[in-house]
Amino acid sequence: MLNVFFKRFDLFSELEISSIVALFEKRTIGKTDYLVREGENCEEIAFIESGVFRSFYTSESGEELTYCFRFPDDLIGAYSAFITGGKSIESIQAIVPTVVWTIKKKDLDALANTLPQWNTFLKIIAEQQYLELEQRVIQFQRTTAQERYRNLLLNHPTFIQYIPLQYLASYLGITQRHLSRIRKEITF
Repeated sequence: MLNVFFKRFDLFSELEISSIVALFEKRTIGKTDYLVREGENCEEIAFIESGVFRSFYTSESGEELTYCFRFPDDLIGAYSAFITGGKSIESIQAIVPTVVWTIKKKDLDALANTLPQWNTFLKIIAEQQYLELEQRVIQFQRTTAQERYRNLLLNHPTFIQYIPLQYLASYLGITQRHLSRIRKEITF
């Protein structure tokens, strides 16, 4: 699965992909377990082979606010902490049992020094992350909760059934009660 992911970018030879993939370590993460917790250092990123994650932060009042879901065939990490070497401002938790492939920061840095096209790969990933963040902000300003829910249903129909309602409601910026009404109204 990792090989296919890297092939998609059309940047690396088969041999280079094999050497990149060899740096990743397979790990299983149980339901409700964490990849990283708020306040911890983040010294690795992960490729999701299977499962669903949520990224959230805790408000001053202690409420968990889910702002992102990550699905198979995607990278995940507490990027700001990973980049700065500081403590994470978010927690990343498995919603279901997951399988990930992790790579340490030191190995990523070594790739940047040995494969010139690795920096192009990182630029593409950073651009994708930026565009996703921008889309999320605009989505909150221009669409209704019902439209945001419908978008999630259209893009991730298989996985949405695994996400508990309280996380979905938080992600959509609404109450669970409002989410229940929306779910009753939407038909495909």
